[in-house]
Amino acid sequence: MATTQENIYVLLIISSLSLFLHQHSCSAHSLMQCRLKAIYQLGDSISDTGNLARLAPSMTCNKPPFGRSFFKATGRCSNGMLIIDYVAQAASLPFLEPYMKKEATPRSGVNFATAGATALPSNVRVHSLSEQLVWLSTYFNGSNADRFKKLERALFIVGEIGLNDYIASLNVKSIEDIRHNMVPEIVQATMDAVKMVIGYGARAVVVPGQSPMGCLPMLLSRLRTNDTASYDEFQCLMGLNSISKSHNHLLKQAIEALKKEYPNVSFIYSDYYDAFTWLLRNAHQLGFDATDKSCCGGEDRACGAPNAPVCGNPDRRISWDGVHMTQKANKDGAESNVALHAKIQLLLLPHCARFIWIYEWKEGEEEA
Repeated sequence: MATTQENIYVLLIISSLSLFLHQHSCSAHSLMQCRLKAIYQLGDSISDTGNLARLAPSMTCNKPPFGRSFFKATGRCSNGMLIIDYVAQAASLPFLEPYMKKEATPRSGVNFATAGATALPSNVRVHSLSEQLVWLSTYFNGSNADRFKKLERALFIVGEIGLNDYIASLNVKSIEDIRHNMVPEIVQATMDAVKMVIGYGARAVVVPGQSPMGCLPMLLSRLRTNDTASYDEFQCLMGLNSISKSHNHLLKQAIEALKKEYPNVSFIYSDYYDAFTWLLRNAHQLGFDATDKSCCGGEDRACGAPNAPVCGNPDRRISWDGVHMTQKANKDGAESNVALHAKIQLLLLPHCARFIWIYEWKEGEEEA
C-alpha cells in the first residue's frame, strides 16, 4: 500500500535533476549524456506499475476509475502517473516494466514493487519485500557480462516500504509498541534489502523514508477523535506521525552506518516527511482545495467499489483514494521544486559512473 509519499519522491529525486539544470544553465541534452541507463525499483503500491495486476487481475487498482488520467487502468494505484513514472521521464528512460509482465523485454530497468507489499513476512498472502528480492535475484542470475550490462549506470530504489505493516498493526498494537518494537524490525528489513542489492552490484541506492502517516485521509477517517490535542497544525494525527518520525530517525542512522561500511556506494535518503509537510503548508498556493479528503471513495465506500463517489476534478485534491496521491499532486510537486527551500547538488563523477544526490532540507528558509 502506498501513501502520500508518491509526491515526495518527485520532490526529492526529480528536483535534483531540474534544479541542477536551473542553477547551472546546463541543457537537458548535455545532462542526458550522463543520465541513468537503468532504474530498479522495490516497494509497494506507491511504485507498483502492474505487478499485482498480473498476479491478481481483479485488484481494485486494475479497473476504473483508477487510471482515468492515464488512458486506462494499468495497476497503478492512482488516477494517473506514479512517482516512478516521473523519475523515469526525468532520466529520459521509458516507464519501468513490471517484473511480472513476462512478455516485456526490459532494457532500462525493472519494477519489482508490488501493491500491498510488506517489509516483514506476513501471514496474509502479500508479496513482501523478501519475495521481491527473490525476483531480483532471479533477474540478475545470469552471466557476469549480462549482469554488468544491467548494472551499468543503474539506480536502485529500495522503498518506500513498511506502511502496510504499520497500518495492519494498528488493529492489534499500541502506537508505543509499534514505535519501540516494530519500527526497528522494519528498518532492519529495509537495510537487509539494501545490502542485498549492493551484493548484486548496486552503486547508487535511494532509500526513501516515511511521510507523515497521520495525514492520510483514510486513517484520519478511521481513527477520528474529538480530542483536539491529538491533531497538529495541519489536522494530522500526531500519534500516528510519531511512528513515521521514529522510522525515519532510525532509517537515517542506519544509512549513515552503511555509508561507512560501503564507502564506494552512493546512498540517497529521501526525506518524505519534511517535503510532504511543505506540500501541506503550501497546498492553497498549489491549487488544492482539500488536504484531508480524497477524490475517490468515502468513509463508507472505498474507491473502485460500486457507486463509490469520485470528485469532479481530481486536480483539486492531493489524495486520490485516501492513501495514494493524485497525478496532479505529483506533477505539481515536481514543478515547484525550486521553491522547496532546499539545497540540492547533483555531482556527476568522471565518466558519469556514479551518481550522488546530496540533499539538505532547510524548512522555514525564505525563498531568495
